[in-house]
Amino acid sequence: MISKKFLILYTLLSLIVWNGFSQEKLSKKERKQQETEAMASRYFIEGTKQMNLGDLDKAFFYFQKSLELTPDEPAINYKIAEIYSRANQAEKALPFAEKAVELDPQNKYYALMVAEIYTNLKQPLKAAEILDQLTADGEHNQQYNLDLASILLNAKEFDKALVVLDRAEEYYGVMEPITIQKQRIYLQKNELSKAIEEGEKLIEARPGNPNYVLNLVEILYNNNRLDDALDLVNTEMGKYPNQPELQMAAHSLWKEKGDIQKSNKYLIQAFSSPDLDPEVKSRAFISFLNEIKTPEREKLLDTLSGYMMETEPENAAIYEALGERKARENQQEEAIGLFKKSLNLNPKNAKLLEQVILGSFGENPDFVEAEKYTVMGVDEFPENPEFWFYDGVVKSAVKKDSAAVVSLEKAIELNNNANAQMDQVAFGSLGSSLYNLGEKDSAFSYFEKALALNPNDEQTLNNYAYFLSLEKQDLEKAKTMSEKVVKKFPDNGTFLDTYAWVLFQLGDYEDAKKYMALAMEHENEPSGVMLEHFGDILYHLGDKTEAISYWKKAADSPEASEKLPLKIKDGKYHE
Repeated sequence: MISKKFLILYTLLSLIVWNGFSQEKLSKKERKQQETEAMASRYFIEGTKQMNLGDLDKAFFYFQKSLELTPDEPAINYKIAEIYSRANQAEKALPFAEKAVELDPQNKYYALMVAEIYTNLKQPLKAAEILDQLTADGEHNQQYNLDLASILLNAKEFDKALVVLDRAEEYYGVMEPITIQKQRIYLQKNELSKAIEEGEKLIEARPGNPNYVLNLVEILYNNNRLDDALDLVNTEMGKYPNQPELQMAAHSLWKEKGDIQKSNKYLIQAFSSPDLDPEVKSRAFISFLNEIKTPEREKLLDTLSGYMMETEPENAAIYEALGERKARENQQEEAIGLFKKSLNLNPKNAKLLEQVILGSFGENPDFVEAEKYTVMGVDEFPENPEFWFYDGVVKSAVKKDSAAVVSLEKAIELNNNANAQMDQVAFGSLGSSLYNLGEKDSAFSYFEKALALNPNDEQTLNNYAYFLSLEKQDLEKAKTMSEKVVKKFPDNGTFLDTYAWVLFQLGDYEDAKKYMALAMEHENEPSGVMLEHFGDILYHLGDKTEAISYWKKAADSPEASEKLPLKIKDGKYHE
């Protein structure tokens, strides 16, 4: 707050016209004083401007200049205290704030700053003392009573806090924040009856609000007053029969008493209401999934499912709950479908996004569909390295290699070495995408990084070996890596294909034929690459007719090499 004197000076700066007559009326000392105050005001105004612009260093410089000229100006002391407070230097701020209060004790904002500084200095009772002075004068500043009560409560000054809250209640009337604070105090003091009285008083003052009833029900329940809690709920339901929140409370209380029939009756009533929060329905539904599976439970879940879909046909939480049931019943396809519906309504659900993405990496992965949700994950959670990682892996799988590199590099940056397994897979995927982009040296460097973290990762070993074979580079190393994978997975067509091709490049055509035949045997539909490779091997073994036959089988495949038409046309192998 700017003091009155500075406001007047600020106005005068733009209006004063110095003339000979006015100067004749002022003494030299008076003129000097006036000039000093005008200069101090200019510094103050410039400091305020810099502070508003967010440049605290410049603001501090100008306020210091102003303070040197007028050290007893409270507004300047206040501003310097404010700068120190913003810089988290409470100890330096305190003397300036106290000086401002000393110079202008009627300014409540100066006093509030001192209280805030004492709070930051972990001296809550000194802060409370200042707030007490502000609020003790009747009509003024009563809005600070709740802050004062909170400080006293945290300091365990319960009796003083009650005095303040009573003062606030006298001013405002019965209000939830005041009642809750008083109840907390009475419960701390083991005065349960008084806490209950406060709850009853709030219910009476605000009739028809179920939240106030539920607050008191919770207190009663937590203090082993189950029957009293149930009486309260029954009484309120008699007055307000269509409040689903009270019906849910009745459900929980009767369940606690062991009367499942009555409990379920109230549960179904609550679920049939469109007024019950869908989040409450979802949580209650999922809680039943954690119970032992019985025919009765399944029947109840079917009933609740019907009401959820009837009352909340377009709610993300409801679809998530229904999907969770399908997931626990191992109906993964149906579960993922419901989860997708939930995400399309509310994409800000990291856990569900991850479930849907990982669910897409099954036996027959649909990477195109998965990419919709990896993109959603990146958009909604841009600081989460997992979603960048998933996006990069999926983009690499669908041959969007440039985009894959961007996502994988972002994942590695955000991960910052926290998850070594993620880094390892990201390095391997980066290697594949970089190779496809023609950056072979970088690709091989990333494969090395991946193997340094996990020397047994079969995907990295296979891809690295295959790309080395295509480059006819380090073939013995490629053979060692590929052989390691084939020994571990002797029935994997892709891995067998790689090993066969490494052997081919090494000139071991007999073994290459053996392993390529095995590779195709373990594939329902051998890829065009396998068929072409087998033709190449047969050609080098002198079986030209069979070679051409396999080349022709590969001709319709989009995976075939550019040289395949020449091989077929010329009837011979082309590099």
